[in-house]
Amino acid sequence: MAALLHPGMDICDLRRLAAHDLAPLLDEEIRFWREQLDWDFGPSADLVRRFTDVHALNGFALVNGSGVVGYSYSVIEENKGIIGDFFIRREFRTPENQYWLLERVIEQLMQTPHARRVESQLTLFESRPAEMPFAPFLHTFDREFLSVDLAGLDALPAAPHPGISIEPWEPHYQDAAAHLIASAYAGHVDALINDQYRSVAGARRFLFNIVQFPGCGTFLQQASLAAFEKDTRWMAGMCLTSTVAPETGHITQICLSRDARNKKLGYEMMRQSLLLMRVRGLLRASLTVTSQNEGALALYRGMGFRHVRRFPAFVWEGY
Repeated sequence: MAALLHPGMDICDLRRLAAHDLAPLLDEEIRFWREQLDWDFGPSADLVRRFTDVHALNGFALVNGSGVVGYSYSVIEENKGIIGDFFIRREFRTPENQYWLLERVIEQLMQTPHARRVESQLTLFESRPAEMPFAPFLHTFDREFLSVDLAGLDALPAAPHPGISIEPWEPHYQDAAAHLIASAYAGHVDALINDQYRSVAGARRFLFNIVQFPGCGTFLQQASLAAFEKDTRWMAGMCLTSTVAPETGHITQICLSRDARNKKLGYEMMRQSLLLMRVRGLLRASLTVTSQNEGALALYRGMGFRHVRRFPAFVWEGY
C-alpha cells in the first residue's frame, strides 16, 4: 500500500513544467554530485533543462508551495523503461516522498505498450521505504561507488602478460567489444541489472551510450585500452574511461574474456588506464561495481579504491 503524501505536497507531470521551475532543484543536485562524488552533473542538468523546455521529458515532479522539490524522469528503450534520474531536495527526502514519486514513474512505465521491464540505477536514492512500489515484481541489487587517489599509483607494480598486447582504444574496436561483453556477462549478476549485456546488439547500444552521451561523463579515448591475444587477435579485454569533472576520471567499463580472468589482466589494464588519466592531469578516479561481485571488489580495494557510497539498482519485471 502506498504511503500518503504529506499535506501540501503534490505530484505533477514534468511535461507541464519549464526549465526555470526546476532551477533550485537542479542547482542542489549539481552541488550534491560535486560535493559527494566529485562529479560534474552540469552537462546532464543542461539536457534536463533542454528537454523540459520543449515539454519532451517523461516523468513526474514532486511539488509543494515552495515549488518543485523533487523529480524523476524516464525513457523507453525498445521493450523496457529506464529511470534516468531521481532526486529530491534534502529537506523533503523522506521515505514517503520517495515512495510516491517512484511509484508514479514506475506506474507510467508499466502502462507503456510493449514495456515489459523497468530498470534503474539510482545513485542518489536515499531513505529506502520499508515497502517498495510494486514489490512483488521487484528485484534489488546493491551497488558500490568507489574512488581512488591517483597519486598513489606508483606503489602498484606492473603485471606483464607476454601473450597479450594492450593497446590504445580505437573506435573500430566497438564491434569486437560488443561480442566480448555479451560473452563475458553471460550468467553474470550485472546482466540481471542491465539486459543490454545479454546480447551483442544490446552491448552495441550500451557502448554507443557511454561514448556519445554525458550520463557517464565525457568519453576519454586517450586513457581507454583494449587487450588482444597476440597470436589470434581475439579481444581479451577492455577498459573504457571518461572524465566526469575537471580533475576526476571514471572507469565506465572493465571487461575480460572468460579465458583471461584470474590472470591479473584486469589489474594491469586498470593500472595503465589510471596512469594515463594521471598523465592528463586528473587527480582521482571512480567506478561503480555490484556488491555481489566480490572478486572485482577485492581487486579494486587492493588497488586503493575506497568506498564512497552504496546505492540500489532496481529491476521490475513479470508484471
